[in-house]
Amino acid sequence: MLDRLETLVGNNNIEKLKNTTILIIGLGGVGGYALESIVRSAVGKVIIVDKDIIDITNLNRQIIATKNNIGLNKADVAEQRINEISNTKVIKIKEYITKDNIEILFNEKIDYIIDACDTIETKIELIKESLKRNIKIISCMGTAKKMDPSLLKIIDIRKTTTDPIARIIRKKLNDENIKEKVMVVSSDETPININKLGSNSFVPAVAGLLCASYVINDIVGDVNETN
Repeated sequence: MLDRLETLVGNNNIEKLKNTTILIIGLGGVGGYALESIVRSAVGKVIIVDKDIIDITNLNRQIIATKNNIGLNKADVAEQRINEISNTKVIKIKEYITKDNIEILFNEKIDYIIDACDTIETKIELIKESLKRNIKIISCMGTAKKMDPSLLKIIDIRKTTTDPIARIIRKKLNDENIKEKVMVVSSDETPININKLGSNSFVPAVAGLLCASYVINDIVGDVNETN
């Protein structure tokens, strides 16, 4: 199943991918697509984190959501999907992650973190833990109230502009004198002025794929040098 990927990145990089462990927090519109790309990219182990159940409102944007699995736990559904696609080893954590229990994420050796969770406080804690533990992280900022996926980019959080979530996190990092670069997926699109969190199928999906691309490209490096 990996012939085309191996042709692109080379056998040595396939082995690197097989020996990589990626923690993905949140399996919704962003995290589901990140996970999908990761498990189709020869990654050997994923730790997936989500306590939520699939709801009918998830059908418009979450790749793991179908009419047949409404009411089931997202991590359980994601594990089944992974097993139908690849031989990636799966570890599930069905908990809401907070400052008080974040240690449960680090029982395994982790190479990368993809943060696709919804809670700003948890995002901040994940960034701080990743810096403390020297684990590379890519954190997704807001994807609701947006319609143009072409305005998403991978960028240092300190260079973000219109993203209100990034603004809050950036201030918190500055307040705590955290100066290290923190890579995020963020959009330059000004959020649409609506009261509720409206979303579509394509902006969260592209954000998730960008998160996955950041990790995979970091692992394989410049493939022009290996081919």
